[in-house]
Amino acid sequence: MPEGDTVWQAARRLHNALAGKVLTRFDLRVPRYATADLTGRTVLDVTPRGKHLLTRIEGDLTLHSHLRMDGSWKVYANGRRWTGGPTHQIRAVLGTADRAAVGYRLPVLELLRTSEEHRAVGHLGPDLLGPDWDPDRALANLLGDPARPLGEALLDQRNLAGIGNVYKSELCFLLGATPWLPLGELPEDRAAQLPALAKRLLEVNRDRPVRITTGRRDQSHFVYGRAPRPCLRCRTPIRSANQGDGSRERPTYWCPTCQSGPAPPPGTR
Repeated sequence: MPEGDTVWQAARRLHNALAGKVLTRFDLRVPRYATADLTGRTVLDVTPRGKHLLTRIEGDLTLHSHLRMDGSWKVYANGRRWTGGPTHQIRAVLGTADRAAVGYRLPVLELLRTSEEHRAVGHLGPDLLGPDWDPDRALANLLGDPARPLGEALLDQRNLAGIGNVYKSELCFLLGATPWLPLGELPEDRAAQLPALAKRLLEVNRDRPVRITTGRRDQSHFVYGRAPRPCLRCRTPIRSANQGDGSRERPTYWCPTCQSGPAPPPGTR
């Protein structure tokens, strides 16, 4: 699933391609909006909100999209071949005089009033890469359910918006806690560090083509995707197991030596 930094990059590409330009093509390939036609209107901006994309168009209209697991937006110069996938996977085409933004495999695509964007994103917590970022509120949201496992709480976009499965695993490692540790058992000093640490990780990666959380180009992650290779700190084999977030199980990685707290027994998936 794309994380907040990936969505931020997608929003920037779309904004640079579309903002201030008149739509010469508007094609939403979903039944509900098959007849919608906004050609002739100007795109005002493209704004990320957590993992959501808001493409604002004159006339108080917003095209709301979410990439979920494998959705993507690609931008092509007019006349270039579209290479984001087979034609039947295209869900949206926004064209201007010189560019085409093509949305592939978009599981969420809706047209709503800009004045009613809260219907789509009003439930989100403070955005780690947004102007509404509020570390105190984010921490209060997380600590509001002290019995909830740390990893699940980090993935809950109602607490803070922008963390996905990669950052969940990496943050837990940097905090020295397993993703299954109840938040109420996280030492107070580490809990206080969490919002600033999460923001720093996303901020340093939002302009990078390859995400790096270790500061080392030869080893981009501390634990994510590294099982059963040795931990970069202690050389203990990294472990992996599935952890739910309230919607589905996700592969989770941790070091059993560097991170304290409960964890599934070896061999558990």
